[in-house]
Amino acid sequence: MSSSPHRAAFLGLSNPGYHKDLVLKVDLHAHTAQDPCDYVPHSTRALIDRASALGFGALAITLHNRHYDPAPDQEYAQSRGLLLIRGIEQTIHGRHILLINFPAEAAAVRSFDDLRALKQRHPRGLVVAPHAFYPIGSAMRADIERHADVVDAVEVNSVFTSWLNFNTRAVEWARAHGKPIVGNTDLHLLAQLGSTYSLVDAPPDADAICEAIRAGRVEVRSRALPTIRAAAFFAGMVLGGVIGQIRTRIGK
Repeated sequence: MSSSPHRAAFLGLSNPGYHKDLVLKVDLHAHTAQDPCDYVPHSTRALIDRASALGFGALAITLHNRHYDPAPDQEYAQSRGLLLIRGIEQTIHGRHILLINFPAEAAAVRSFDDLRALKQRHPRGLVVAPHAFYPIGSAMRADIERHADVVDAVEVNSVFTSWLNFNTRAVEWARAHGKPIVGNTDLHLLAQLGSTYSLVDAPPDADAICEAIRAGRVEVRSRALPTIRAAAFFAGMVLGGVIGQIRTRIGK
C-alpha cells in the first residue's frame, strides 16, 4: 500500500507489531455546528479542512446526543486525504460516552444495558470513556468501575497543563484494567486541534481502526497546553455550552 501524506510519521512506537507505513493520525472526539446542545462556531467542512492541513488520517465527529452520519461529507473529506467515522457523544444516566462506528440506532441508547445490547448487535463499534475523571458532571468517574465491561478504551483529553492534569487517573485506571488509551481533542474550537491525538496502526477504514484500538495497536501523542491557552479553550467550551442551552430554550 502506498504511503499517504495524511498518515502520521513513525514516531518511535514501542510495539514491535506496528507497521510504520500504516500508522494513522486519528481523533475520535470532535464537535461541529451541527451539535444540538453546544454552540460550536465551525462547520463540518471547516473542521475537515483543518484536520487535513494538520495531517490527520481519520476523524470521528461526535455530536452530543445526535448521531453523525458522514455520508454527505465523506467524498469531500476523502478528496483531502481524511476518513470520517460515524459517531455520537451519547448521554447515559447523565454521563457522556463516545460511541464510535455504530449505526444511527446508537442515538436511542438510554442505559448501560442498552449499550451492552448495542455492542452485541454491532461488535465493530468502539466505546470510549471521555474525560473520565474530570471534575464535571458528565464525567463517568465512579461509574466507569461499575460499567467497565462496556468500555473499550479510555480518553486522554487535550485540555490539560503541565501542573493540572485530570487525565492522570484515567491513564492509571486504563492500565489497571487493561484498556487501551486514546488521545482526543474534545474539539469545540478549531484552534484546539493538534495538541493531543492517537497514532493507530491500521489502514484508513473505520472497522479496522476500531479493531486496532481494541487490540491495543494505538499510542497517544499529547503535549500540555500553556495555562492561558488551556483556560481560554475551557472558557470557550463553557460559553458554547451556555449559548447552546439558551438557544435550545428559545427554540432556535
